[in-house]
Amino acid sequence: MMTVSLDMYMTAGAGMLALFLGILFTRAIPLLKRFCIPAPVSGGLVVSLLTLALHGLFGLDFQFDGTIKDIAMMLFFTSVGFQSDLRAIKEGGRPLLIMVLLVAVLIVLQNGLAVGIAKGMGLDPLLGMAAGSIPMCGGHGTAGGFSPVLEQMGLQGASSITMAAATFGLVAGSLIGGPLGEWLIRKRRLATVSGERDVIKGIEGNEAAEEKRIEHPGTEEQAYRRSLLAACQMLLTMALGMGLSKLLSLTGITFPTYFGALIVAALIRNLSAPREKQGKSRLALDRIVSIGNICLSVFLGTAMATLKLWELSGLVLPLVVILLAQALLIFLYAGFFAFPALGKDYDAAVLVSGLCGFGLGATPNAMANMSAVCYKYHYAVKPFLIVPIIGAMFVDIINTGVITLFLNLL
Repeated sequence: MMTVSLDMYMTAGAGMLALFLGILFTRAIPLLKRFCIPAPVSGGLVVSLLTLALHGLFGLDFQFDGTIKDIAMMLFFTSVGFQSDLRAIKEGGRPLLIMVLLVAVLIVLQNGLAVGIAKGMGLDPLLGMAAGSIPMCGGHGTAGGFSPVLEQMGLQGASSITMAAATFGLVAGSLIGGPLGEWLIRKRRLATVSGERDVIKGIEGNEAAEEKRIEHPGTEEQAYRRSLLAACQMLLTMALGMGLSKLLSLTGITFPTYFGALIVAALIRNLSAPREKQGKSRLALDRIVSIGNICLSVFLGTAMATLKLWELSGLVLPLVVILLAQALLIFLYAGFFAFPALGKDYDAAVLVSGLCGFGLGATPNAMANMSAVCYKYHYAVKPFLIVPIIGAMFVDIINTGVITLFLNLL
């Protein structure tokens, strides 16, 4: 076996190759766009399959430098913290609070189910965690954030396992959510098929509502200064967050490395809320969101391209069993528990389709599911307000807390 070591720059290059390939694939293959498969995921999977072929044919073992990936991950979760505006809770009202509770219960069930199956099959319960809410509700971002923690705790190939599970979740969430919402509407006659195809406003998964988007027209110099301000604010917040993470580690409780930055960013955002309301906030939130999205693409491309798929050998059957169980869980939970809890009306059916989206994949999946349902019937205001708020503010924070609790109990 010959080892091929890629330094930080070469690893970053492999990640960008994955990103560019994914962009080309998304343009050329409509199915990828239909199921909202992120470009870094599709392109990264091709690159990782190439390294798998080289490993199998020539016995090459690839070693990657994760520096760029780790920095991009930290910047992304810092941007998530800056998007946690607690004032949005009032806008969502009672359905928002119900959805938050439903997501919290779902996260607990996902981990309990996965760990239970792993133990039942005589396997390491950490394998269950790698196929629980980390990749399911957390998606590729949380999968990448927690895989180093799982590897430190003794799960070999944790990154490959969590990324494979997250990719499965993206597809399954899209396949289940839309059809389930449509079935509930049709079965209960909650709406009639729209004669006129409503235009569904595109709402990005990291913003709560369209009116919250802030445009900053001006010269290129002004745009540069605002981007520079955003970058400085994010880097300073990361530094403070790492200090908080080191303090938290003294408790003996296992936290992901990004947790401190996420919490500090959320505190800064909400402490500046009064000035933001008066239009005097110094936070460059629009650019912070953009930088966070760029870093997410860099992180995903690098994480997917550096997967060592050969480490999954021997785990295929147990992993498939757990993932199929997760898909069945979200179907039953969303259709027979969440739907009644949300009121059994049209909005509830649309919200259920969204719950399947980010319960197995990511917020963009949820938005795509709801858009597909509304495109057939009619636009629903509350779901398109509530789901982005939950995706931006609550899922990652609740998920991190529950995962941390489970990891420290195992």
